Amino acid sequence: MSEAIPSETDINTDPKSDNDENENENENENGVEDIRKSIQEAQYFDPSSMAALTPASMAAIARLRAYNPPPFSVWDRLPLSRRAAVLVLLFADRRGDLRVVLTMRAATLRNFSGQAAFPGGKADSLEETPWETARREAFEEIGLPLDDSKIPAPFRIEHLCQLPNSLAKTALAVRPCVAFLHSDDVKAASVGDSMIPRLDAKEVAAVFSAPFHNFLKPEDEVRDGDKVPGQVTDWYDGRWVDWHDGKWRLHNFHVPINNQKVSKPKVRQGGQAAIAEELDREEDEGLARYKVWGMTARMIVDAARVAYGEEPTFPCNDHFGDEPIIEMLEKMGKLGEKVPGGPDLTEPNSETAKAAEAAKVSASKM
Repeated sequence: MSEAIPSETDINTDPKSDNDENENENENENGVEDIRKSIQEAQYFDPSSMAALTPASMAAIARLRAYNPPPFSVWDRLPLSRRAAVLVLLFADRRGDLRVVLTMRAATLRNFSGQAAFPGGKADSLEETPWETARREAFEEIGLPLDDSKIPAPFRIEHLCQLPNSLAKTALAVRPCVAFLHSDDVKAASVGDSMIPRLDAKEVAAVFSAPFHNFLKPEDEVRDGDKVPGQVTDWYDGRWVDWHDGKWRLHNFHVPINNQKVSKPKVRQGGQAAIAEELDREEDEGLARYKVWGMTARMIVDAARVAYGEEPTFPCNDHFGDEPIIEMLEKMGKLGEKVPGGPDLTEPNSETAKAAEAAKVSASKM
C-alpha cells in the first residue's frame, strides 16, 4: 500500500510569532498544490486520444458483459490468506481497438519481482469482494481512482465480468475482474498509453499496454502504418508443462513497446526502482519488447477467448482458469491458512487427509 508523504512543518514554536499568518499562507500554498496535482492527474486521462470502439471491439465488450462464470463455492471456504484478485482493464486505442493494461512489478517485491502482471493482490478482509480487491490494488499500485466520482470526465469504468479463478504459483486463488474504461465523448480519438496518473515505485516499475486481440494469435498483428521490432514471429512462443498432475500450457508473449508510451515512477529511491532503471538501460541498448507470461498471459488468453468468441491459433488448455485444481487442493486440506515465510501448500491434518483419500477411492469406483 502506498504511504502518504508527510508535509513539512514550521519549526518556529514561538506563540508570539506570526505563525497564524504563516499557517494560512501554507494552507493556501498546499491548496494550490493540491489543485495543481489534481489538474495534472486529470490531464493524464486524455480523452483526445481515445477513439470510438470498432464494431469488433463493441462486440467483444458485449460478450464480456454477458459472460457469467460457473459457480465456485470453494471461494467461500478459502481463508483470507488464499484470496486474491487482479484488474484486467481494457481501453480503446486511437483506432478503436482494445488494449489491456499491464505492469512490470518492482524489484523489491518478494514474489514475482520484475515480471509483467495485472494490478492486483490479496484481499483485505473476508467481506471484500474480488472486484473491490482489484480496484483497491489498482488504486494503490497505479493510482487508478478508487472512487468512480473522482475519475475525470468524460471517463468512467464499467465492471464487465469476472473470469474463473486461476491458481498462482504461491497457491493463491486469483479472480480476474475484467473492466472497460469508457470515454463518453464519442468524438474523442485514444486513451493512448498515458492514462495512469500515479505509480507506486515500491510495487510497480512500469505500466504499459498490449493489443488485446493479438493474444489469440501466434504472430504480431501489424496494422497499416505500424511497425514492430524484429520479426512478427517474435510475438509468441509456448510449451506444455506439468502442473498438479495435469498439463498446463505456458504462454510467452513479447509485447512491442516501440509504438506506445511506457510509464515509470518519476521518483526513484534506492532498490525500489531497480527494475525501472534496468528497463531504462535495456531499452537504451535496444530492448523493444516486454515479456508477458505465466498466469498473467493465461488470464489474458482466457479473457480474449471470451471477448472475441474465438479460440487461439496456438495450443492452449480447453478450460478457463484452474478451478478444478483449486477445488482438489482445498478438498485435500492443502489450502489452509497461509503462513508468511512458510510453504505454499499446507499439510492437511489426519482427518482431512483420510477424508480426501476416501473421496479419491470413491471417485475411482464410479
